[in-house]
Amino acid sequence: MTRFQKITLGILSMLACALLLTIFFFAAQIYLGWTRQPLGPALDYPTVWELPPTWTASPGASPPTITRAPTLKFETETPASPFLPCRDLPTVTILAIGVDARSEEYRYGRADVIRAVRVDFKAQRVSMLQFPRDLWVRIPEVRDNLGTDRQKLNTAYTYGNPGLHFWGHPSQGPGLLARTLDLNFGLQANHYIAVNMNIFVDMVDALGGLDITLPEGIDGRSSYDRSERLVFPAGAQHLTGEQALTLARIRNISVFQRESYQNMVMCALQEEIEQPETVLKVPAIISLFRDNVQTDLSPEQISQLACLGTSMPRGNILCASFPRELFKNTMAYDPIAKQDVFIWESDFDELSAYVSRFQAGTWPDSSILSTPQPGTSGCE
Repeated sequence: MTRFQKITLGILSMLACALLLTIFFFAAQIYLGWTRQPLGPALDYPTVWELPPTWTASPGASPPTITRAPTLKFETETPASPFLPCRDLPTVTILAIGVDARSEEYRYGRADVIRAVRVDFKAQRVSMLQFPRDLWVRIPEVRDNLGTDRQKLNTAYTYGNPGLHFWGHPSQGPGLLARTLDLNFGLQANHYIAVNMNIFVDMVDALGGLDITLPEGIDGRSSYDRSERLVFPAGAQHLTGEQALTLARIRNISVFQRESYQNMVMCALQEEIEQPETVLKVPAIISLFRDNVQTDLSPEQISQLACLGTSMPRGNILCASFPRELFKNTMAYDPIAKQDVFIWESDFDELSAYVSRFQAGTWPDSSILSTPQPGTSGCE
């Protein structure tokens, strides 16, 4: 090989390396940008309300612009990554919705499960507050189409989704449900996630199933369904996604007992998430979220939540319910169904006071971790 050929080959090699580095750099930037993009439209409120700060002010800096759905960011100037430690992030409230439909289009279906999830990254604590779906509430934006704005809480999700064309906001059912919770109880959610039954099953199966120990057997059979799949024996057992869903939906005793079953499943889910090998399953879980779940969370935020799950003690998950004595079962006339329907009657001012304390992080309080109060449970 001549000297000229060696020089030419060396130059070409350097150019090839430079090209590869450039491609790698821009590909990394594109990927990082993708991880920070919300997977769905953000929530929208009629007025802007104060949100937890997502930055640390420097001397002489101008106040930040308040946004309705802030992206979780680290308080340092270090570039964020989906797999950086998940501490020192701002507290965030997520509206979590379980949809009673197996269709993956989210055009119809009611909110079978409605929970506010307060994620406190600094305290490494997650608090969840269940809203009974049969509360008789005022739903905004639907009177012109329905002729009434009084309906059950779970129907707000239905009327917001595109199947009925009652509300045209891009956030669809989760957005109208969030507006309804804000109007009636003052709940101010930063983000939302709605998961239908099929996706819940797929998520649990992607994690390898759930291990649950039942202190006593559960018989969820009813007069119209005597299937053995509704029977769960006492003791330790490994549940598939379908079995976990079945357990979470049993309500032949009461809706409040159903909440306790759901809490068991949530605690088992958190136990599975905290396993070291779960980090390898995060990409598969994110792929389920991308096209099959209604959410305005970004892949980066989903990774941050998964990170918290792997580092947080299980006892730091608190499942709260409004005191049972605040509810009275009664009937109300539904002008849409043209018949009397079952509802929960309650003083919304009292419920709003609990919601306010929940959002402030003062209820349930830290003492409950060692001394549970009625209506509150933790993952042991």
